[in-house]
Amino acid sequence: MAQQFYVSPEQVMKDRADFARKGIARGKSVVVLSFRDGMALVAENPSPTLHKIGEIYDRIAFAAVGKYNEFESLRQAGVRYADVRGYSYNRVDVTARGLASVYAQSLGTVFTAEQKPFEVELAVAEVGDREGEDHIFRLNFDGSISDESGYLAMGGKAELVQATLAKVWSAGAELGQALRWAVSALEAPRLEAATTGAATAGAGPAVRLGAPTLEVAVLDRNAAAVGGSHRAFRRLSAADVAAQLRTD
Repeated sequence: MAQQFYVSPEQVMKDRADFARKGIARGKSVVVLSFRDGMALVAENPSPTLHKIGEIYDRIAFAAVGKYNEFESLRQAGVRYADVRGYSYNRVDVTARGLASVYAQSLGTVFTAEQKPFEVELAVAEVGDREGEDHIFRLNFDGSISDESGYLAMGGKAELVQATLAKVWSAGAELGQALRWAVSALEAPRLEAATTGAATAGAGPAVRLGAPTLEVAVLDRNAAAVGGSHRAFRRLSAADVAAQLRTD
């Protein structure tokens, strides 16, 4: 009879965590940040159809990095949760905190009970009536949750992108300025690679990110007052993004 090898629970959890981190690090970064009139979600994503950013409910958006099929299933589950809760109780009862808690439970269960963890990192953003009332929750692959203030970066070289945002972000910015901060942060790993000589031959022109390679969405703080809609989420076209990046 074959003898089974013993692996300690600590080693199993460590191996799963390392596996998930490597998968997430292979993806391109996503940035979420607050500005004066709302919240901006910006991702390096040249695909026009495979979105990393999506709408969940009236004033709540979702962003993710990692394996598309895994985070897309979570996004759809979040939409169903929000619709059922809003219909059963009240629309105001659907909050980013409640949705983040549901995601945390799902991710934690998969991480501990399944053989392969989800290779995803999520952000749930809710725009408030004022910039100080915005909420950004980060969900890690193991179900851990954190409440971020003002901005976050995830995926790829998230530490470098986050550090770049920390140097430039401040409250009260306009949309154009917020997008320029986000693009500058997303470009930081490319610029570092080019500076250190780690970039591959011929990759120099690709250091800068243009509007066609970006996926951008906004949660409009004044959607109800200006447009009369309770839905704050809207995507920006490549032309809109280019125009905002040119804003002086």
